Amino acid sequence: MTSEAARSPVHRGGEHPLLPESGPGDRRPHRSPGGVAGGVVRTMRPRQWLKNVLVLAAPLAAGTLADPDVLLPTVLAFVLFCLAASGIYLLNDVHDVAEDRRHPRKRFRPVAAGIVPVPVAVAVGVLLLAGALVIAVVLSRPGLAGVLGAYVVISLAYSYFLKDEPVIDLAVVASGFLLCGVAGGAAAGIELSQWFLLVAAFGALFMVAGKRYGELVAVGEVAQTRKSLAEYSASYLRFVWSLSAGVACTAYSLWAFELRASHDGFPWETASIAPFVLGLLRYAVDVDRGQAGAPEDVVLGDRVLLGLGVVWVGLVVAGVLTR
Repeated sequence: MTSEAARSPVHRGGEHPLLPESGPGDRRPHRSPGGVAGGVVRTMRPRQWLKNVLVLAAPLAAGTLADPDVLLPTVLAFVLFCLAASGIYLLNDVHDVAEDRRHPRKRFRPVAAGIVPVPVAVAVGVLLLAGALVIAVVLSRPGLAGVLGAYVVISLAYSYFLKDEPVIDLAVVASGFLLCGVAGGAAAGIELSQWFLLVAAFGALFMVAGKRYGELVAVGEVAQTRKSLAEYSASYLRFVWSLSAGVACTAYSLWAFELRASHDGFPWETASIAPFVLGLLRYAVDVDRGQAGAPEDVVLGDRVLLGLGVVWVGLVVAGVLTR
């Protein structure tokens, strides 16, 4: 073997050390930091737990988040949604293992790469889902248990039956964000505004359509990695996220004006419309470039968008504190 060949990452019969599998029949596990345990944690997607802060939205908007009788149930709802989401990710990766191995990025997921054995992923996933549901029934309000149960059922139906149905898959994924927002109100016993529900629903649809657009741009002709993706065109997904962004901005503006009319003083709620709309427009820049992956990655990777989010939250909190 020449020195050049020795340095090359492709050797020993053409195997590449970074690929999850060397050929159709090779299912050998590959080394990973932390081994199986580390692979399980990665499959649980702790980075995506950031999305579950949506449970704080309703109590924050109602101005009751600092109340211990509201804060503790809301924190419990956050933890339960993180556990349930992680269990669903594990079971989803088991179901999608064949498709993930054909995807340019998802093939490196621990289950697809052979780092986490399928039986281990299934066992941990079921345990997390069962634990979250039992804790919800025993320690929380019935409303939260019902919302969490609906989230689990819908998410599993999506993973096993609905993800290949165009349009339905967008609605189901968006409903997961909506249910997370509803869970905060259910956990704390807060009645949710119709405007809040509209903003949460169409804001979620905006992010989901943007993520699909990013996937379509990224995989190009390899759309068989997600069957429903082959049914979408770039222009259709642009239409969906444009429509949903318009509805979300309109609903938020009406909600802000309604809150402003309920008290005197500086119009903090009205002022919050500006960073909200600018944030959506900034997010749309990433969507239009085809860079919209997971929402938390987009937000954390864009400092301007993150700054707009901080300003928006600050104005909302100021409005709550001065009511």
